[in-house]
Amino acid sequence: MFESISRRGFLGLAPVMPFAFQTPSAVLPPVTLPGAFPAQDADLVRETVGVSHGNLARVKELVSARPALARASWDWGFGDWETPIDAASHVGNRPIAEYLIANGARPTLFTAAMMGQLVIVRTWIESVPGIQRNRGPHGITLLAHARNGGAGAAEVLKYLESLGDADPRYTDAPVSESDQNAISGEYAFGTGPTERLKIAKNARGILTIQRPGYSERNMAHQGGLAFIPVGAEAVRIRFEIAGGKAQTLTVDDGPLVVKATRVS
Repeated sequence: MFESISRRGFLGLAPVMPFAFQTPSAVLPPVTLPGAFPAQDADLVRETVGVSHGNLARVKELVSARPALARASWDWGFGDWETPIDAASHVGNRPIAEYLIANGARPTLFTAAMMGQLVIVRTWIESVPGIQRNRGPHGITLLAHARNGGAGAAEVLKYLESLGDADPRYTDAPVSESDQNAISGEYAFGTGPTERLKIAKNARGILTIQRPGYSERNMAHQGGLAFIPVGAEAVRIRFEIAGGKAQTLTVDDGPLVVKATRVS
């Protein structure tokens, strides 16, 4: 006569079920990985920084799906790095700045100026004398951040104005029309279709430099047809003119020197 055993006992005596007969887990759909994986997708980073200037709804969509984007950073060109909170700070968009901070963004001195946090701004400047002269992304000054903060940053603006040096402007010497025409055009530094630099005047009458597929960067004239791209004042862009036209363009970025030849 067989002894009765409980269901638990039976399962304890039963051999382990072969893997092939176990219930399969859900099959995940194929994923297309970004080329820079595990780094963040460059297009998403660029979009997040871009929309952080004024599109709160889209910022929420992007950051809620990938919270690390709140701290992402994008190089607009020549080392002019910008984070989402940098973008919100220099246009005075407090709602976007507050949302980003709530989702892990790292506020800066420029953020504090825009948000009217006088104690933080004053303490920082007193602790690090001269920091008020440092520029933010795109060369935007600390005082300009406070000005863009509106009424909520009025006391910070008043304080920064009292310092007398919190709004340093780039040297930007006039460029004659003949010189503008002489340097405008395209210059190749390689054989590829995007290995070119275009010099042109934008709708606001500012001379710019741009590589195909990349952002247009304003230039400030330092004299003698030597320019800086705004936001990267250590870089120099120089032109050599012959026969009424610049024949070469040289970008000097410390140990990196790129020489391009006119193609149009």
